[in-house]
Amino acid sequence: MGIRRRLSHGCFFLLLFIGAFGLAQTPDVFRLEYMLMPRNDSDVELSRIKLVANMPIKVKDSNAIIIGGEYNRLAYDLQRNDITLGEQEGPNHFYIVDFNLAYVLKYNKDWRFIGVITPRLSSTLTNRLENGDVSLNATVGAFRDRQDLEKPTRLVLGLAYNSTVALRIPLPVVYFEKRFHPNWTYVVGAPKTGMKYHYKQKHILQTEFILDGYYVNLQNTYTLPDAGFASSISSSAALVTLGYSYNFTKVMSIYAFAGHTLFQAGVLRDIDRNDIFTLNDDPGFYFRTGFRIGL
Repeated sequence: MGIRRRLSHGCFFLLLFIGAFGLAQTPDVFRLEYMLMPRNDSDVELSRIKLVANMPIKVKDSNAIIIGGEYNRLAYDLQRNDITLGEQEGPNHFYIVDFNLAYVLKYNKDWRFIGVITPRLSSTLTNRLENGDVSLNATVGAFRDRQDLEKPTRLVLGLAYNSTVALRIPLPVVYFEKRFHPNWTYVVGAPKTGMKYHYKQKHILQTEFILDGYYVNLQNTYTLPDAGFASSISSSAALVTLGYSYNFTKVMSIYAFAGHTLFQAGVLRDIDRNDIFTLNDDPGFYFRTGFRIGL
């Protein structure tokens, strides 16, 4: 039982580490989620279907390997009269697919080291795959899990390299969680910070501050008469949400969140990844719901 518990803790944080610089920060074995950002003043509506699956494999001395992936299909509905793409129809669907290979090494009772390699496909998939569709991300770091304290804590520290962002240097991964009261837990980190209220055993109310975003290669270059040629699209947003989770078991739950963006910026980029046209910079509402199995 002790070995199984240590493996479970290790897999929990390895899965969290895998998602730390993706679209979410989620220690999932399985997740199916739908997200909607309704049409705002920029006449843009964005929806996303997410599917996550990860399989932990125990190896010697409480170490673990995790093999998994994440699939995201984004539907981008743009209806603006001030944007002209010549005679070309603008992109409507984007695909982001991650394949994760990770390893966790036990250092001592509290600390474990982790490494993750993530090949990523991010494309409109209107044609055959090309060089700009595939990138490679990597994450290294360590975590400490202290669940035997009166006020249990979890800490993750590391560096993540994402080859699709404009600033191509390793960026910090930070996550700290503390159950400071039997009914209250706070989380501080990037890209998610929040507070949880545990109402009885099966109900959780939660607030979140989230940084979210994506980068997608445009297989067909789009001509903007006043700006040049667009070869990729990216979006970044900061938002606050309030949500509810119902736990069927300790590891299985359904959830729903609603919120509003504090800021967002959806832009078209040229071949050098310079911003050449802003598609969406107006705030809007945010909804997501889903089903998950965790550890």
